[in-house]
Amino acid sequence: MERSQERDGGEGVAGREPDGTGLRLRREIGLWSAVSLIAGCMIGSGIFMSPQGVLVYVGSPGASLVVWAVCGLLAMMGALCYAELGALVPKSGGEYAYILQIFGSLPAFLVIYTFVLLVRPAAIAAVSLSFAEYAVAPFYPGCSSMPQAVLKAVAAICILLLTLVNCWSSRLATMLMNVCTVAKVFSLLVIVGGGAVVLGQGRGYTEAFLFAFHNTTQQAGRIGMAFYQGLWSFDGWNNVNYVLEELKNPKQNLVWALMIAIPLVTSLYLLVNISYLLVLSPNELLSSDAMAVSWGNQVLGDWAWLVPLAVTLSTLGSTNGTFFGGSRVCYVAAREGHMPQLLSMVHVHRLTPTPALMFTAAVALVLVIPGNFSTIVNFLSFLGWITYGTTISCLLYLRMKKKNLPRPYKVPTVIPVIMLLASLYLVLAPIIDHPQIEFLYIFLFLLSGIPVYFLLVHFQCQPKWLQMATMYLQLLLEVAPAIKNVD
Repeated sequence: MERSQERDGGEGVAGREPDGTGLRLRREIGLWSAVSLIAGCMIGSGIFMSPQGVLVYVGSPGASLVVWAVCGLLAMMGALCYAELGALVPKSGGEYAYILQIFGSLPAFLVIYTFVLLVRPAAIAAVSLSFAEYAVAPFYPGCSSMPQAVLKAVAAICILLLTLVNCWSSRLATMLMNVCTVAKVFSLLVIVGGGAVVLGQGRGYTEAFLFAFHNTTQQAGRIGMAFYQGLWSFDGWNNVNYVLEELKNPKQNLVWALMIAIPLVTSLYLLVNISYLLVLSPNELLSSDAMAVSWGNQVLGDWAWLVPLAVTLSTLGSTNGTFFGGSRVCYVAAREGHMPQLLSMVHVHRLTPTPALMFTAAVALVLVIPGNFSTIVNFLSFLGWITYGTTISCLLYLRMKKKNLPRPYKVPTVIPVIMLLASLYLVLAPIIDHPQIEFLYIFLFLLSGIPVYFLLVHFQCQPKWLQMATMYLQLLLEVAPAIKNVD
C-alpha cells in the first residue's frame, strides 16, 4: 500500500490504517521541520514592514526596541503555555482543540467561526499583499505607491499557486517552507551584517541611540497599537500546535522546537531593528512603506535588488506556512462537526486536506479585494489576543480544577497569569483609548456565530442540497473522511 501511495504522490499528511478502515494523519514533521515551521511562519512580512508602525505609535527608537523585546518575551511565554496544553490535549487544532476540550462546544465554535472565516484567511491575504508589494517593486522604480489592481492581482496569483502546491503534496509544501526559511534567515543576517559594517565605518545615525527615549508616548492605547504591529511579526509561534498530530515525538519535540525557534527569531528581530536605526534617517524610517528596500538602497548599492527578492521569498514562505497550519484547523473543526463534513476529508491519492485548503484559499481571495496591510494587522491582532487570552485561561482552569492531571511538561503558574493580563491589556487598551467602529464590527461578527451555532451545529438544521453538494464534491475532488491520529 505504501509503495502505491508513493507513486501517486502519497507523501502527504495521511496514511491508511493497516486494516484499510480509513485514512489517518502521518507523523512526518521532525524537530528541525518544526523549527522551520515556527520560524518560517514568524519571519514573514512583519519585520520588513511593521518596524515603521511600531516606531510611529511609540514615538522613540528606544521604546520601539523595548516593544520588540517584550513582544518576543510574550511570544515565548505564550508558546510555553501552549506546550503544556499540547501535552495535556495531544490533538491538532491549537486553540480550537483546547477550548473544545475544556470549555465545550459553543466557545470552540466561536473560535473556529472567526478563525476559518476571518482570522486565518485575512492573515494569508495580508502577507500575500506584502509579497505582492515587494514582488512588483522592481517594475515600478521610484514609485512611492504602486497600482492597487496590480498588487491585488499578484497577491491572488500567489494564493492560487500556494493552494496548488499544498493540494498536490504536503512534502512539497514543507520543502518550499524550508527553502524559504533559509532564504529569510539569510536575508536578516545580511541586514544585521550591513548595519555592523555601517557602524564600523562611522556612517551610522547614532543620534537615535543618544536620545533613545525622546518623545516616547504615554498613551496606553498607542502603546497597545504598537504591540499589535510588533506582535504581528511574531505571529506563528503557535503554528506547531495546529499540526500536533503530524509531529514526531510531540511531547519532546514541541518544547524543543519552541525553545530554539522563538529566541532565534527574537534576537534577529532586535538586531535588524538596530540596523534599520543605524542606516536610515528619522524621516526615512517614518516615511518608508518598505523599510528593508530603503535599507538595501542605502547599503547594498547595485546589489539592492537582492533585498526585495529575499523579502519576496520570505513572505511567500510565511504565506505557505499559514496555509499549511490554517487548513489543518479547518480540517480538525470539520472532523468535530463544527464545519461542513466535506472540509474534514483528504484526497485519496495525494492524501492532503484538499477541501479545507481550497475553502481557506477562496475566503482569502475575497479578503484580498478590500485588503489594506496595516488595517488587517491591527484588527487581526485584536481578534488574535481575544483567542489567546481565552486559551491561556484554559490552562489556568485546569490548574485550579484538575490539579492531579499527569503533566509531562509544566510551566510556572506566573507565566499564564502574565499572559492573561497581557491579553486583557492588548484587547481593552486600544478600545478604551481610541475606540473605532471597526472594533464594534468585529464584536458583532463574533456574536453572529451564536445563532449560526445553534442553527447548524446544535439543532443540525442542514438543508438537503448541502448533503447532495457534499456527495458530488466528494466524488469530484476524490476525497474521503479521515480518522484521528492521537496516541
